[in-house]
Amino acid sequence: MGAAYDATTGITTFAVHAPAATRVMLELYRTATGSDASAEYDLVRGRDGVWCTGVAGVGHGTLYAFRCWGPNWPSDPAWKRGGSPAGFRSDLDSEGNRFNPNKVLFDPYARELTHTPLSSAVTKAGASARIFATGPMPYAGRPSRDVDTGRVAPKGIVVIDETSTGGRSAPPGYSPSIYEAHVKNLTMHPSASSLRSLLGATPGFEGVVDVPAELRGTYAGASYLAPYLRALGVTAIELMPVHETDTDCEGASAGTTNHWGYQTIGFFAPNRDYASDKTAGGPTREFKQMVRAFHDAGIEVIADVVYNHTGEGGHWYDDLNTTGFTTLGGFGTAEYYVMTPDHHLVDGATGTSNQLNFSSWASRQLVLDSLSYWHDVMGVDGFRFDLAPVLGRRPNLAPRDDWGRQRRFFSDHPLLTSVRNLAVMEGFEIIAEPWDLWGNEVGNFPTGWLEWNGTFRDAVRRFCRGDGNTGEFAYELNGQFGGSGRAPQPRSINFVDAHDGFTMMDLVSFNRKHNHQPAPFGPSDGGSDDNLSWDSGSDHRLRRARWRNNWLLVFLARGIPMVVSGDEYGRTQNGNNNPWALNTLAMWNNWAQAASEAPTRVPVDPARGPAGPSYYDVVGTTDGVGVNPLLTFARFVAHLRRENAVLHQAPWGGVLGSNEAAYRVFRPDLKGAPAEGDRALAVQIDRHHSGGPAYLLLVNMWIDPVQFSVPSLFGTGARWARVVDTAPWAEAEGNCWDADVAATVGADGYSVQPWSCVLLQVTGT
Repeated sequence: MGAAYDATTGITTFAVHAPAATRVMLELYRTATGSDASAEYDLVRGRDGVWCTGVAGVGHGTLYAFRCWGPNWPSDPAWKRGGSPAGFRSDLDSEGNRFNPNKVLFDPYARELTHTPLSSAVTKAGASARIFATGPMPYAGRPSRDVDTGRVAPKGIVVIDETSTGGRSAPPGYSPSIYEAHVKNLTMHPSASSLRSLLGATPGFEGVVDVPAELRGTYAGASYLAPYLRALGVTAIELMPVHETDTDCEGASAGTTNHWGYQTIGFFAPNRDYASDKTAGGPTREFKQMVRAFHDAGIEVIADVVYNHTGEGGHWYDDLNTTGFTTLGGFGTAEYYVMTPDHHLVDGATGTSNQLNFSSWASRQLVLDSLSYWHDVMGVDGFRFDLAPVLGRRPNLAPRDDWGRQRRFFSDHPLLTSVRNLAVMEGFEIIAEPWDLWGNEVGNFPTGWLEWNGTFRDAVRRFCRGDGNTGEFAYELNGQFGGSGRAPQPRSINFVDAHDGFTMMDLVSFNRKHNHQPAPFGPSDGGSDDNLSWDSGSDHRLRRARWRNNWLLVFLARGIPMVVSGDEYGRTQNGNNNPWALNTLAMWNNWAQAASEAPTRVPVDPARGPAGPSYYDVVGTTDGVGVNPLLTFARFVAHLRRENAVLHQAPWGGVLGSNEAAYRVFRPDLKGAPAEGDRALAVQIDRHHSGGPAYLLLVNMWIDPVQFSVPSLFGTGARWARVVDTAPWAEAEGNCWDADVAATVGADGYSVQPWSCVLLQVTGT
C-alpha cells in the first residue's frame, strides 16, 4: 500500500486499504493548501479490500490524497467538490465506519506529509482544526459533514530517495547503554551552538562540535551530538517519537499541545517539524543522514513508536456522530479502531480518545510494514513501543470482567509474536513499555522482547531514599526482573527516570511535583503524584551524592541501563514531572550547565541572563574545578561499564546467550545475606567466564557511616582498588579513579559514608 514509483515504467501505483468503501478517488494537488485537486482518478477495488490505480508521469514530490464513499454515504452524481450533502444517508454505517467524501484523507502509508491538522498551515489557509469534523456539529454556519476540506487537508508526498544510513553500528550480541532524548530538545537551546567552547576543555570531550545555529532543533542538528554521545560513553540513542505527529508546537514556537509527539498520524512519515530541509523528501533524507552520523560514531538509533492509538482522536463533545478523521478512521473505522457494540470509540487502555484494533489484519499489517520501513529504509536499529500491552489486547475480552483470560492469551497474541519474529529475521531490537491503563504486563511479553522495568525504577528509588526494601532492591539489582525471584534475565531495561517523570536530579531535589508554575517551566497537567522522591533535606551536597548513587546503580545493575538526556550534568525541570506540551527554553537541553561548576545557576535564557527566568538551584556549587563534576563522573561510569565485560554480560534480547557474571548479595560483614529492612549491603560481582576484573559494590543508605569487610585475595600483587566513591568528600577528586592509580583498600575493609556507594575493583592479578 502507499505510493510506489516504478522507474522502469514511469508509473506510480497508489493503493489504500478500505474494504467497506464503495468508491475511492485519488486526487493530485499542486499545493499543500489553498487549491483544489488538479487531477482525479477512481481506484479499482481488489478482492482483499485494497483499492489501487497507476498513474504515469507523476513521481517524486507529487502531492496526493483520497476521498471515500461507503454504505452510509454512497456515491451520487450530484456530489461535487466544495462541500455537498449529495448522497448522504447517515454519519456512520451499520459497522461503525464513517465515510464522508467531503473529508479529504491522507494515505496511512505516505512517506511524508505536507502538514498536520493542527499545523499553522491550516490557519494560514483561513480555516481551523474544527473544519475536519464530521457529523452535525456546525462549522461556518453549515453541518460540519458538508464542509469540504480539500484546500486545507494534509496531503501525502511521493518520496524517492536513496540516501544511505550506513551499516549497523554495533555487532550482534553486545549489551548497549541507552540515552533517551527528544530530537528538538537536544539541540534547540542556543547553547548547542557553543558546545566546543563550553566542553572542549572537559577531559574526554575534546572532540565535541558546535551545532550550526540554523540547524538547532532538527535531525541535522542532532547528528552533531554524535561526538558528544560517543565521548559520554553511551552506545544507543533512543529518540522520542519521530513519526509525524499532530501538534501546534512548531520550531521554537511554544504551542499548546503534544510537544513530546505521542499523537502519531503518519506511521511512515518523519516529523517534518524536526527537519531543517522541508522540501519534498527533505525530512526523509535528513533523518537518514542523522542515522548515518550516529552509526559512524558507533551509536545505535532506537525510535520510540506509538502504535497503540493515533492522533485522530475520538468523539467530539461526546457525540457519537462527530469525529475528526483525516486518515485511518476515514478509510475504515471498524478496520482500525476498537469500538463498543454501539460503535463508540474505545480508549480504555490508552486514555487518549481511541485505541487501535489489533484483532484486525489491517492494523497488524500496518505495524509490521511500518517497522520494516523504518529499519530497512530509514536505518533504525530498534524500537521502543509506547503502551505496548495494547498491541496484545483482545477487544472481544473485557479486561475487567475476564482479566484472567486477557492475561492467558496476551503473550501469544499474533501481533506480539509477529513483531518478535520480524525483529529476529531483520535484526532489530524491540523494547516494550509493558504497562497501559488496563494493567502492567512486565515479564509477560513473548521471548525476544525487552521491557522497561518499572519495578527496578521503583525499587531503586525506594531503597535510595532509605525505605529499607532490601529484598526487592537486591532482586532488581541482580536482574531478576520485576522482583519475581526467577533466574536473572537479560530482558530488563533498567532506569530510575524517563521522559515522563522527574529528571534524575529532580528525583533527589523535590518531595512533590511542581507542574503549575508559570512559563517557561509550566504550567502542565497530569504527572504522577507518587514519585518515590526525597528532596534530601535541601542539602546540595547530599543531593549530588544521591544523584551519583542513581547513575552508578543504573549502570551497574544486571540488564541494560537507560538514562535521560541531560541527566549526566544535573538537568532540572524545576520539579515539573510532566512537561509533555512545553516547547520552551526551560525544557531544551542547556549545554552551558554541562560545563558549569554550578549548573543550576546558569541563566535559562543566555540572551536575558539574570533578568530572565531561572532554574531552582537544586545542584548548588560543586567542588569541580573548571568542569561539571557530575558530567565527568557520568562519563567515567558509562565507560567503565562499556569497557568491562563483567559489567555488561547480557546482550540485546539474550537470544545469543552470554557468559553471566555472578551477582551475590551480602551483609556489610560478608557473613550472610542481608535481612529485610537493612539499609546497607554489599554486592560481589565475580568475573566468572567474562574474563574481566571482579568488583565489589558497597551500598550504604543509612544515616551513619558503615564499615564493610572485603574478601581476601590470592595471587601476587592482587589488591582491592577504590574506583568509585559517591560521597561528598570525594567530589573534588571527581568521585572516581582509574584502577591503576586508585587507593588500595586494606584487609580491614572500607568505611562507606552515609547515603553513599563505593565500587571496588580487583587489580594487579
